Order: sequence, then C-alpha cells, then structure tokens
Amino acid sequence: MSVPSAGRREPPAGRTRWWARPELVLALVVLGLGVLVILGTLDVTASASALGLGPRFFPLLVGGAMVLIGVFYVADVLRGGHGDPEETEDVDAGAPADWRSVLLVSGIFLAFVAILPLAGWMIAASLLFFALAVALGAEHKLRAALIGVVLGVTTYLVFVKGLGVTLPGGPF
Repeated sequence: MSVPSAGRREPPAGRTRWWARPELVLALVVLGLGVLVILGTLDVTASASALGLGPRFFPLLVGGAMVLIGVFYVADVLRGGHGDPEETEDVDAGAPADWRSVLLVSGIFLAFVAILPLAGWMIAASLLFFALAVALGAEHKLRAALIGVVLGVTTYLVFVKGLGVTLPGGPF
C-alpha cells in the first residue's frame, strides 16, 4: 500500500477536462496576469529616481514573480497536483459568505477612489487603512487611526520621494 505524498491525491479515474480543474484555471490566470503586468509596464516612460529605481522596477518584479509562480503552478497541476482539503483551518466550508463584509470593503475602496483626487494620497490612504481596519474588526479605533495615518504618509513618501512616482498631493 503506497502512501500518497502530502498535498496530492490520486487523479480520478478517466480523463478530466481542463475546465473542470479549478487549480489549472487559477494557475493559468496567475500566469496570464503576470504577462499582462509585464506588458503593461513596458509602456511606462519615466526617468529613474535618485535611488536608480524607476517606476518600472516594482511592477516588473511583481509581474516576473507572477509569471514564475504561474509556470510552476501550471507544471504542478499538470503533474497531478491538487489543492489540499480544508482540514487545518477553523473554517466552516458550508457557512454562507459574509456578504456584509464584502460589500462594506468594496464600498470603502469605491469611496477611496472617489475622494483620492480631492483629498490626495495621504488623507485618502489614511482613511482607507483606518476604515478597512474598523470594517474588518479592529477593536482599538485610535490605534487603527494612528496606524492608518502612518501607513498613508509612509507610502506617499516612499512612492513620491523614493521612487519618483507622482501621487495626488491634495491640499498638501
């Protein structure tokens, strides 16, 4: 009696069509998105910042990582890899989705997009981080607000001063 390796199950009898394999579909989506990120980054024209890293660096890094992960994921699935069943997480797979949270988070992102041109990155991002923390259950609202402000200002400074990317400044 052979013991299957961790995370793998024997493929079902007969031949499974590719669209019936959600792992393969997800692997191809990751691979395709990585290619799209790289292709979209090639159109970016801007000079490098003082650090020598231009606005193409991080998107190319992320796109390249997505392509690499997608290739390995496709190869794994084609060799018979399967996702592990939900055994280790304390999640009720039969429970309905929490649509209230999904709609709340979606609304927060839409509000962020709406106020970004008016308020600028630092204010809009600070409000985004704070609102998401509260919507997802933060108990200490003052701490969430302070962390939101720190994250909003830090990301602004990293992108504008460090990478030379222009973000909406708003009233500042």
